[in-house]
Amino acid sequence: MGTSMEEITLTNAGDISAARNGFIPNTKIRALTLDAMPDTGAWTLVINEETRQNLGLAIIETVNSSLADGSTTQYGLTEPVEIRWKDRRISQQAVVIPNASDILLGALPLEGMDLYVDPVNQRLAGVHGDRHLHLVK
Repeated sequence: MGTSMEEITLTNAGDISAARNGFIPNTKIRALTLDAMPDTGAWTLVINEETRQNLGLAIIETVNSSLADGSTTQYGLTEPVEIRWKDRRISQQAVVIPNASDILLGALPLEGMDLYVDPVNQRLAGVHGDRHLHLVK
């Protein structure tokens, strides 16, 4: 998709749960709205260390990941983060690449939000139009 960016909102999913259960006020839910690059070559959400810290996300394990240049190294995997794009959302873990210059919106969150990369118009679009279908197999 080139370098087209999409505005997304990332929210600490643990904070959402804590607020829902009355442990913290809604005003304490940590969230960031930022530009992300849709990248079907990435398997999940990729964030940098600054974003992880601003959202207060803990690293819960380390995973081996390969980069576009073919190198493989270990990166942190966070606790769940809620990803919102327009009226769609999904919660999942993020891979933290400490000095990543771009936030990457990978294949799993795209699929989970029923989105595809429209290469002609260089934007995200709903697979089933404006209606988000939750598919169960």
